[in-house]
Amino acid sequence: MATKIYQVDAFTNIAFKGNPAAVCLLDEPRNDAWMQSVAGEMNLSETAFLSPQEDGYSLRWFTPLDEVDLCGHATLASAHVLWELGLLGGRETARFFTKSGLLTAEKKDEWIEMNFPSEPPVALDAPMYLLEGLGLDAGSVRYVGKNRMDYLVEVDRTELLEALQPNWSVLERVATRGIIVTSAVTERINLPGVCQVESRVEPQASFDFISRAFFPKIGVPEDPVTGSAHSCLGPYWAAKFNKSEMLAYQASKRGGVIRVAMQGERVLLGGQAVTVLRGELS
Repeated sequence: MATKIYQVDAFTNIAFKGNPAAVCLLDEPRNDAWMQSVAGEMNLSETAFLSPQEDGYSLRWFTPLDEVDLCGHATLASAHVLWELGLLGGRETARFFTKSGLLTAEKKDEWIEMNFPSEPPVALDAPMYLLEGLGLDAGSVRYVGKNRMDYLVEVDRTELLEALQPNWSVLERVATRGIIVTSAVTERINLPGVCQVESRVEPQASFDFISRAFFPKIGVPEDPVTGSAHSCLGPYWAAKFNKSEMLAYQASKRGGVIRVAMQGERVLLGGQAVTVLRGELS
């Protein structure tokens, strides 16, 4: 039996926006080398591999270069495929057993809400190469912190974030999975691309914060929309804004919208998804 594979644009309701992920439904056990080869062949920021097991699915994520511990957009894409194929009923909860523990997703009308671990950053001094690789001077940076996966850098205005042109050879020296750069949105602004909110085209939606995310060390220079980054951004901005529910935009060229809600030690991440390709692996 041929192995089914799907390509899904996540954190968007319009094809060719958001973040593309491949979702591979395994009908038999496959070794790590095979999965890494498939991820290299798909050449997307992540390829998800789903295997049915008791009470849910085993879920693993691979970039073109390596396996990662947590990925939001490929989890969203995986849940979307399971509901689209009828492998889960509309009221069923998707349960994924991963390297970051049990992750769940629920269908909320046209949106999918994922339950992720909160990954707050801890403040520290900017390490060597970080600001240099981002092309930032210390005067424009309001905060530098780090969680178990990534650095987080807050800059003082959205225009600076949108204009970033990182030096990849320098950023590759930074010893983390990636670097998240963020800024508060203090007024209604036009952002690159089309923003989709509540299934409407809404080019001037009222966002709480925006971000960009860079992962050159694992073969993804700029990730279009990064769900796992919002496990860090959620608790960070919730504390600064003193609010538990927020609307976020990742300001990459493709762009994407994420609903973020704090729930104790967990972060609820909401997004939409569109299947753009269906195929089989030979």
